[in-house]
Amino acid sequence: MTDLSSSFDARTTLARPDLAAQALEGLVRADTFRPVEPMRGVAAVADIHAAASPDSERIDQLLKGELFDVLDRRGGRVWGQARRDGIVGWMDAAALESHRGLPDRRVAATRADLPLNALIDPAAPASPDHAPIGDFESDPVVVAERLLGVPHSLGARSSVATDCSGLVQQALYACGLPGPRQAHEQAGLGRPVARSAAQRGDIVVWLAPPGTRSWTGHSALMLDDTRVIHATGHHGAVVTESLADADSRCLTEGFAPAVFRRLA
Repeated sequence: MTDLSSSFDARTTLARPDLAAQALEGLVRADTFRPVEPMRGVAAVADIHAAASPDSERIDQLLKGELFDVLDRRGGRVWGQARRDGIVGWMDAAALESHRGLPDRRVAATRADLPLNALIDPAAPASPDHAPIGDFESDPVVVAERLLGVPHSLGARSSVATDCSGLVQQALYACGLPGPRQAHEQAGLGRPVARSAAQRGDIVVWLAPPGTRSWTGHSALMLDDTRVIHATGHHGAVVTESLADADSRCLTEGFAPAVFRRLA
């Protein structure tokens, strides 16, 4: 077997030396291959961690109704992959239930009992906060603006709290667009544009030097041709800021020069 393990990103590949998803057999090396067990989030927001300990780094979150493909269990913890954004990690088994049926609605409001983009079961009561699956927003920036003031928190990705790439992801999801979880993935969306041509709705990413941090960069959305909207630890929340100020700070902190991407 040709081992392609080194060509896969471990953060988004459900494989370890001892165990891998059956779908990866023939692509990666592992002692054992097993089928995944599809589970569904029952908590409004549940944390996904890098290691089995709940005290380990939070790397993602699962929203209510999203699927998590479980491959391993250890006590009350499960290891698997969030199907919506592909992140692999550990989470609390109590935050999941067996998958059944398909959602027919999504949470469209940013101030609701459940977070924006949570998925709603057909049996759940109707609510003005819900929208049918397929009924999406048209402007990610409008969505992001509704999240102004939401606290910044590393590893978070909801309308309750979010990090930079989580904000961009949730704004894209609300518009029915692909929303990768990590900054370096977002830097590959759409097509490149020059800084001088950047406009409202373009994605801006400052990539972190490889291996220096567990996260891969800083993401923002252009609010107009001179300002960004982003979730930033510097301000502690989702804020608007001049592109020049955000750029200067990122470069001072060692990030690569910004790349600008325009969605189709």
